[in-house]
Amino acid sequence: MRVTVFSSNQPRHLNLAREFAQFADTVYFVSEVNTIFPGKVSGFFQKTEVMQDYFSNVIQSEKKIFGDVDFLPNNVRTLAIKGGDLNLLSEKQLGNALSSDVFIVFGASYIKGWLIDFLVDNKAINIHMGLSPYYRGSSCNFWALYDGNPSYVGATIHMLSKGLDSGDMLFHCVPKLQDSDSQFDFTMRSVLVAQEGLVQTVKDGRIFSMSSVQQDKSLEVRYTKNNEFTDDVAREFLGRAIDLSSEKFEYPNLLCPIFK
Repeated sequence: MRVTVFSSNQPRHLNLAREFAQFADTVYFVSEVNTIFPGKVSGFFQKTEVMQDYFSNVIQSEKKIFGDVDFLPNNVRTLAIKGGDLNLLSEKQLGNALSSDVFIVFGASYIKGWLIDFLVDNKAINIHMGLSPYYRGSSCNFWALYDGNPSYVGATIHMLSKGLDSGDMLFHCVPKLQDSDSQFDFTMRSVLVAQEGLVQTVKDGRIFSMSSVQQDKSLEVRYTKNNEFTDDVAREFLGRAIDLSSEKFEYPNLLCPIFK
C-alpha cells in the first residue's frame, strides 16, 4: 500500500507519517514547514510574551504525547515546502505522490485549484481537529474548552471537500481524560486518538466500506478564524483555573465514536 499525507512539520504531524510507515510500503509525506517554536518565532501566530507562554504549554504537551521532532523512517519520502506553497505545486513536482492508494490531509493549508479537484476525486480523507459540525474552523478544541464545553473536544474523520471542514463525516474520535492531564494534554490527546483511529481503519480496510454522513450545519456551536485567537483571549484562558477532573462530560450526538 502507498499512502500520501499532506501535513506539516510539528511532532504530531511527523507522528502520522510514522504511524502509516509501520504498515505501508511507501509514505509520501508532503510537509508544509513552519516554525517549531511558535510564540518564540513569528509564523502562523504572532511573537508575543502571551503567545510564547501559551505555546510553551502546547509544546510541552506535544512532546509528552508525541515526542520531539526527529527523522522519519526510511520508507517515508518527504517533500518539504514552505507553508502556503502547497497550491503552487504542479502535478510533475508531486510525481508519484499522486499515484497512492490513500490520500490523507492533516494540518495542511487550505487546498485549492487542481489539487483539491484531484484529492476530492480520489476520495481523500481529512482529519479535522474538532467535533464537526459543532466546532469548525481554526483551533476548534481550544475554543471548545474556552466555551466550557470539554465534551466537544475531539476530532472528525471526514471526506475532504472544497469547503473548509464541510465534507461528509465518517466517524468521530474522542480523548479520554487521563489522571493529571492538563487542558493542553487533553486537547493534544485528541490528536493521538484521531491518528490511531484513522490509521487502524485504513490498515484493516474498514474505512473503505464506511458510509458517510452529511454535516448538519444547523448544529454549529462556533465557527472560528485564526485572527480570533488573540493575546487577550490567550491571556484570559491562561488565567483560568480549569480542573477537567471535576467536569461532567455530556457528549453531543457523535458518529461511530472512538473513545481512547
